[in-house]
Amino acid sequence: MQSDDKPTTGQPTNGQYKLSFPELFNQLSSVPPAPEPDGQHGAGRLAWLRAAWKKTWKEGGFLYERWEEVGQARHVSWYEIATWIKATLLFSGLSLIVLMLDAAGDIASAALKGLSDVPASGTVDGSGLWGTVDHPIRVFLANQAAHLTVAPAALYAFWQLTGLLGLIGGFFGNAGARIAWLLFGIGSLAMIWSATPAGGRAAATGLAALMWALASIFALRGLTLRPIVHNHPAPAPVFSPTLHLHATLPAPTPAGDDFGDEPDNLHPLQG
Repeated sequence: MQSDDKPTTGQPTNGQYKLSFPELFNQLSSVPPAPEPDGQHGAGRLAWLRAAWKKTWKEGGFLYERWEEVGQARHVSWYEIATWIKATLLFSGLSLIVLMLDAAGDIASAALKGLSDVPASGTVDGSGLWGTVDHPIRVFLANQAAHLTVAPAALYAFWQLTGLLGLIGGFFGNAGARIAWLLFGIGSLAMIWSATPAGGRAAATGLAALMWALASIFALRGLTLRPIVHNHPAPAPVFSPTLHLHATLPAPTPAGDDFGDEPDNLHPLQG
């Protein structure tokens, strides 16, 4: 039930009146200022603010109407939600996206900086299973970086980042990440074969291939070489019998037309 102090201007929106900010100022200006007691400067203004606050929360007030629109937003479609609510939601969503992108940029920058700090030279110990695979790659990149305008640490960091993104993206089924993972593995095997001494070249390359195959269990999860056949049952034929009747109707005889086909034994009465 609406009270008598509801403004009569504006267009109804979702069953409620669309109250503008000038009407809010009119509501506030309609509140009479409270007299200030002697010796208490500002007390009248506080009393006026309290009275104006209460008036806007009464039925038909500005804040009352906005609260009603928020309550109705849960039960109506997006097109029926008040415009100020949609604008607030869109602005909040865009702000959240900007914050997430900024945080993601900081994380990626820190990760690249951490990877770049890893030495990528032949001085790193190449013992152990991982060293057998990782050391030839470091040596190969260090030798190639001597002929390029890029630091060996940057090449090694890029190689690590490519493998990490290919592994994670391939796990979630991204086609581009799986292609990057395949190229990462082929390139790694080629670098290991090229930089490993001839005596242990085959063993190091085979060990790297096995490790890459085990990691591919996660990177290529769900990938199959069998063709996917979709068997869709054909729709059943629709049988709708129809019966067509053809009837020939004689043309009607015009009134007063005598074709002389009356019987001969019929004669008019004569008096």
